[in-house]
Amino acid sequence: MFLKFLKIILHTGVTVLLTVITQIGGLVYLLTLLFIKQNVTHFRLKRTAFFILLYCSATYLIVPPLASYLGREPIKESEVLKAHALFYTLANRNYVTPELNDVLNKSAKDFQQKYPGIELVYLDASFPFIDGFPLLPHLSHNDGKKVDISFIYQDNFGNMTNLKPALSGYGVYEAPTVSEYNQPDVCEKKGYWQYDFTKYASLSTINQELKISEVGTKALSLCILKNPAVSKMFIEPHLKKRMQLYDTKVRFHGCQAVRHDDHIHFQVK
Repeated sequence: MFLKFLKIILHTGVTVLLTVITQIGGLVYLLTLLFIKQNVTHFRLKRTAFFILLYCSATYLIVPPLASYLGREPIKESEVLKAHALFYTLANRNYVTPELNDVLNKSAKDFQQKYPGIELVYLDASFPFIDGFPLLPHLSHNDGKKVDISFIYQDNFGNMTNLKPALSGYGVYEAPTVSEYNQPDVCEKKGYWQYDFTKYASLSTINQELKISEVGTKALSLCILKNPAVSKMFIEPHLKKRMQLYDTKVRFHGCQAVRHDDHIHFQVK
């Protein structure tokens, strides 16, 4: 009886975790348990194989047309627009409205005309289904109208590169200097402990020699901001001032969120 209870707890935990990370993974997991019973030979191996097959089929064949019918679509990648990692597409965290998709592609093309070979790299967007369904740990990525993008970085020689300093794309901060306004410190002193949370989300620090390209990041930001469909852009106040991003769309996101000196968030109306 106790073992049965533990199995229920385990399966519930896995279902919740997969739902939180991928939206559809929990449902796929439950279907796997339904179709591959424990009494069949090598059931663990068969469940694993079935889950992978069903999940990949759903992610790449079933979800995209269904999400499109309901008003969202995967970000249309190209030679100028890429996901930072396979995780973002495999986990269905790359869904946006057609309008945001258009802004991303136009901005990427405009930027590459200025800096050939340098890509617009996106991170988390939204899940494919249900307005209001949270894409944790974000507060607002729940309607297909928001997306995070990576800064542009440069190497030790000052050359822009498509490499990034964090495996996940998050968590490696371009912190304020001693002379700059320190918003993270202000928020943490007010008790907003989560403000610095994304430092735990980097997964691993790679390419440690990279520094933000302020010229490139500003140019990319301006390519985005000039689109009339864009309503807001969030970046840490010290970087806004440092890069002289004075457009009224560029705003402070509030202490209830997390730091934005490791990425840029923008959204459409």
